[in-house]
This record gives sequence, structure tokens and C-alpha cells, in this order.
Amino acid sequence: TAALHLAILALGIRQGDEVITTPMTFCATVNAIIHAGGIPVLADCETDTMNISPEEIEKKITRKTKAILVVHFAGRPCDMDAIMELARRYDLYVIEDCAHAIEASYKGIQAGCFGDVGCFSFYVTKNITTGEGGVIITDNDRIAERVKMLALHGMSKDAWLRFSDQGYRHYEVIHAGFKYNMMDLQAAIGLHQLEKLQIFRKRRREIWDYYNDRFADLPVFLPPKPEPETEHAYHLYTPLIDTDRFGKTRDWVLNALTAENVGCGVHYLPIHYHSFYKKNLGLKMGDFPAAEWIGNRTISLPLSGCLTDDEVEDVVKAFRKVLTG
Repeated sequence: TAALHLAILALGIRQGDEVITTPMTFCATVNAIIHAGGIPVLADCETDTMNISPEEIEKKITRKTKAILVVHFAGRPCDMDAIMELARRYDLYVIEDCAHAIEASYKGIQAGCFGDVGCFSFYVTKNITTGEGGVIITDNDRIAERVKMLALHGMSKDAWLRFSDQGYRHYEVIHAGFKYNMMDLQAAIGLHQLEKLQIFRKRRREIWDYYNDRFADLPVFLPPKPEPETEHAYHLYTPLIDTDRFGKTRDWVLNALTAENVGCGVHYLPIHYHSFYKKNLGLKMGDFPAAEWIGNRTISLPLSGCLTDDEVEDVVKAFRKVLTG
């Protein structure tokens, strides 16, 4: 969240500037735009990938549009060729929300390396965790320096420079910045997980594939295979309940799985389902039909590199029981 906020500020997004993003995301994506003074403009997603649709992005571009904020949903890379072409054509910044996608890549390029800024989350539920925290990446020195300054009270020098072996150096506050810096202890915890990143991804992929195989006959829409020339991060496993065929709602399934002692979630209720955004952004039901179709059916089943075979089998048995009972 802090990374997104700083990225938007560092790019010079100002009061009244529009930033296009997806309705199928966590509220932090939209809140970061609002906190920076920008106006979130939602563009509908694709029903199969659940990622923002390039065609819908183009429909929402106006003279006030300054940036596109893409979310690589569940670890599946967005269509970055089409999105970057739009950014070049309309002279727009691109911010990548890679909270789900630290291992993801598109045509050989890692997620986060396409746009002007890539933002990663290390929250406790992510593929690498430092408890709280995240990372911003950019190949632009000006953006990097501005992010570093804003992240630590707007000071011109951080502690490493102020208290170096060369002696104390005075700093100057050049902006009303924030206290967004990660602690060294958090960074150390994160660094030691890097060597296990692909090991855990491989395990999540095994579980993801096993789920798809075991659920193929159920009244659900399964997550599609990764697109050619992409690497999926397998952060979430999000089947969609075929409510017409099953005859019951997604929330009924949630409650039934809870009764079977299987933890599950929803990623996500679309942004415009929430009262704050309805009121303050003037959104209403029917504005984003693809996101609504997904949001009414999606469910997230347990997916972790630490799940044992027995735990995975418990999930499979419970899900099959609920969907066939």
C-alpha cells in the first residue's frame, strides 16, 4: 500500500489527475490513488484472466488521464504488450501492482519491469513475507531518489548517510514526507526467503494443477492455464462457482466449506460493491459487468507452498463434498 502511494506521488500525480485501474482488486490499489489526490477511474476486467482489459482501458482514457495502474491478479501477468502500447500512444505512466506476482513474467520479462514503477507486497499472506512491508522497483534514477526521500519524512539524507564513518552530516527536509521505510530486521527476514522463492512456487503449481484435475467434473469454472510465453506466480487458486448449474450461491459454498473446517476467501468483491466508492466515485451496479460476474462467483481455496499432501487432500474432499452433495 505504501509502495503504491509513493509510486503515484513520485510520478507527480496531482489533485484531479486520473489514474485508470481495475475494479477487481484489493481496496489498497484504489486508496493509494485517492491518498495522492488522484481520481481512480475503473476499467473492467477480462472474465477469463480476471486482469484489466486493454480494450476497456482505452475507453476510459481522457485528457486528464496520467497513468495506468495494472494489477497482475492472482499471479497471472496482464497483457503488457497491449497495455504498454496504449501508454506509449497516449503518453501515460504505467504502475504495476505486483502484490500477487513476484515470480511472474511475461515474454521473458519479470512482472514489475515493464512500467515506470513496480510495487511488491511482503504482507503476511504473500509469497515472500516480512510481516508487513514491500518494495518499489524502477529503472529511473529521478523516481528512485524521490521515492527514497518521500519514504523517510522527506529528508535529504537517510540514517546510513547521516551516521557514516565519514562523520555526521546534516540533512534537510525538502518535502512533507512519510514514515514508510522498512526496518532492517524485516529486510533480513525477506532476504532469507529469496532462495526458497521458486521452491515454494513449484509446490503451489503442483497443488494448483492437482486442484484443476480433481475439480474438472464439478459445477465450477476452473482457472485457465497460463498464457503462452508467461510464467504464473500461482499466488491464488480462484475457481468460479457455476451458480446457474449448481443452483446455489458462492456465499452458500463459503459457509459450507467453513463447516467442513476448510478456510477460504474471496478475491475480490469488486471495488464498486463497497459503499465508500459508490458514494465518492459515483459508481453503481452494472458499471463493470465482467468484474461483477467474477465477484459473485469467485472463491479462493487454500494454496501455499507449505501445505502437506494430506492437507491438500482434505481441501479436495471438502470441496467435492460441498459441490456434489
